[in-house]
Amino acid sequence: MSLDLQIVDMAGATPDHSTVITNFVNMVYNQLRDSTCRVYPDNVQYKWKLNDGSEKTVIPDVSINCQIRSRKGNSFLNAPQFVLEVLSPSTEKYDRTEKKEIYREEEIPEYWIIDIRNRTIEIYDLDYENGEPKYYLIDTITAEKPNAVHLIHFPHIKIDWDQLFDGVD
Repeated sequence: MSLDLQIVDMAGATPDHSTVITNFVNMVYNQLRDSTCRVYPDNVQYKWKLNDGSEKTVIPDVSINCQIRSRKGNSFLNAPQFVLEVLSPSTEKYDRTEKKEIYREEEIPEYWIIDIRNRTIEIYDLDYENGEPKYYLIDTITAEKPNAVHLIHFPHIKIDWDQLFDGVD
């Protein structure tokens, strides 16, 4: 039996990184209370078989999943409907490239990237080009237009810019 293991040394998240995750989850949790969807912070993992046949496990900073019974152990086997990643210097390249590509292959409808240092939110929507899934940057939200922040696929959920960044230095 051959094990294909990779050990990755990751620094712990900064308090600001964790604060944005917590703030987002707190805002969304109650708004999903009467639905079949749930919001999860960065302690939930997803396991998928990729197009090349390999298996990949990812742990998004935040996910919204509407098929919460599709899991084995502590891993979801289906794709969530929304994923958010908060950038850090050690994960920015991975979040913008390999992780984004995995999410695209799994056809996750909406992907957000939050850059705490620059106070920006990039909102990507999944669509198809020649039958292939592709992410399109819909908007980059800044402090100059905080009211523009919204979830595309959950339009009833309200996101407050100030509350999202509350407690972040």
